[in-house]
Amino acid sequence: MKDLYVISGVTGMTGNELVRQLVGKENHVIGFDNFFASSLHTVEDVLDKPDFEFFEYDINNAEQMDRLKAKVKEMKTDYSRLIYINCAAVVHTEHFYYVNRTFETNVLGMKAFLDQAIEAGAEIYINCSTSEVYSMNSWSADGGVRESDFITMANAEHSQRTSYATGKLLTEFFMKDAVMEHKIKGCSIRFANVYSKNELYPKHIIPHILHELKEKGSVELLENSKVNKRTFLYNEDSCSAVIALTQAEEALDGSVYNVATEEEISIIDLVKLCGKKLGIDNPQIIFKGYRESDPERRVLNTEKIRERTGWAPAVTLDAGIEMCVKELAK
Repeated sequence: MKDLYVISGVTGMTGNELVRQLVGKENHVIGFDNFFASSLHTVEDVLDKPDFEFFEYDINNAEQMDRLKAKVKEMKTDYSRLIYINCAAVVHTEHFYYVNRTFETNVLGMKAFLDQAIEAGAEIYINCSTSEVYSMNSWSADGGVRESDFITMANAEHSQRTSYATGKLLTEFFMKDAVMEHKIKGCSIRFANVYSKNELYPKHIIPHILHELKEKGSVELLENSKVNKRTFLYNEDSCSAVIALTQAEEALDGSVYNVATEEEISIIDLVKLCGKKLGIDNPQIIFKGYRESDPERRVLNTEKIRERTGWAPAVTLDAGIEMCVKELAK
């Protein structure tokens, strides 16, 4: 099946790997990014591929999005399906506390991109959301939080960080509404702690630890890290989940899917693992600062996507960190 894909945020962690998994298989990919939280470096190895076109566009620039829509309409008749994937997101924790930044891209940008997909006649729209919507209720004693669990978010008196999660939750309702009105097929994905060997920001926890250990032999962490535990999903697996959903029509019912691993690790043990990969035994940790609205654990139940698509993560944390270390050494 020859499909035309349109991907926003294509140089980000999910977008750039999606291109690698899609090109060379009779697909054509049109991707764009404004480099707010990424760089062209992440797609340099695929830029010369004839079935990939890149544009330095901003999802919030109406003129650029109109040009994109015109191009898509012109090309779509040559393909079996037109698939939109929204990977654009202000995801870095550095920006979580700035309401306007997250609202413009994650809410207004997503809705405009969804409207464009519908106007262009797309069959499928995949909305990349976030496990942040679970806020402080991010784990359960019986195997992780489920998509159907009730959500209790921190309020405005507690932390501005929740504005990011609230916006992402709203996009899930936009997605479900469009499907229920039979405008398009699609779903939302709640990713949990995706990481990649080519992340731009060393302040994300895994690249932060690796960079600090490599440069200083020690790492500075927030006080929260003394008790926090997380699961981490390598971006090859996050992208294979997206593709699996595009191939499972019955799953595109407007609902939400958790995409994560069940390989939980404490942040302290994560530092030790990174240190081991770098040849550093018992790395020194310096605790400084504190982050509000930071759950101690974040464990997601992934039975829903496994049952509906057969997807399962393939990259262990050990293997993922190994790939990150090799890239860091280049």
